[in-house]
Amino acid sequence: MNIIFAYRTLFRLPISFFAACSALTGYLLTPHRAISTMLLLTSGVFLLASGASALNQYQERRIDALMRRTLRRPLPLGTIAPGNALAAAIGLMMCGIVLLSMIDPGTASFGAFAVLWYNGLYTLLKQKTAFAAVPGALVGAVPPVMGWTAGGGGMTDPKLFALTMLFFLWQIPHFWLLLLGDSDDHEAAGLPSMTRVLPRKQLKGIVVLWTAAAVVASLGLPFYGIAASPLVLGSLIVLALWTVLSALKLLRTNAGAETARSAFRSINIFLAVIMVLIALDPFLARN
Repeated sequence: MNIIFAYRTLFRLPISFFAACSALTGYLLTPHRAISTMLLLTSGVFLLASGASALNQYQERRIDALMRRTLRRPLPLGTIAPGNALAAAIGLMMCGIVLLSMIDPGTASFGAFAVLWYNGLYTLLKQKTAFAAVPGALVGAVPPVMGWTAGGGGMTDPKLFALTMLFFLWQIPHFWLLLLGDSDDHEAAGLPSMTRVLPRKQLKGIVVLWTAAAVVASLGLPFYGIAASPLVLGSLIVLALWTVLSALKLLRTNAGAETARSAFRSINIFLAVIMVLIALDPFLARN
């Protein structure tokens, strides 16, 4: 494995970029939009998420070696030494916290909390219970909160509740769809699996319900003043229908791992498009 590609995999750059974008989404909903703060926020969250990913792979390197989906990561392959991965993780997370501290202590504190929750609680819970995704989903809601606090938003504002609820509800089917696509891997690695706790058909139904809940949360955004443009409102409706239809394919009798992977891609596209729509809404509402 090429060393540059190895570190890209270690830091899971697409996921880290997604986390930075979700923080930016929260920031764009506040009245204070300084370019300098925006750069500090996105860079800080990106570095923090990259470091947390590296630390997670360091923590789970032996488990990763037992799963088809992860056995070609740099630590199981030996492309990157565990000590180097740990050093990179600590360095990136420290740089991320420093950048976030330059905004305000509250934003940096939420960043530190996210790391502790993900690399501490969630990573350990995954080895203990099949329901780790439920508390783990809180991690997905933290970056928007960081963006919100960076912009001076109040913690009791209903807009913040609506946004974080969407990210929280999205995170759970995101986790479980990944599991449905690779359940054999989890069982082979000795991890508690929802497919062992619940019949596969029942788990698919639960995932569809969680997806529907995330869709309802997205359609509720305009009621909190988050989307005002008619084009954005129409796009949210079309996106909601497409996402639900993609999830409903899981209920087909012949739906297998590939259907779950397709639904996994769909729900990630769903949230990515919503973030783009929120960013565009102020410009479209003026026209």
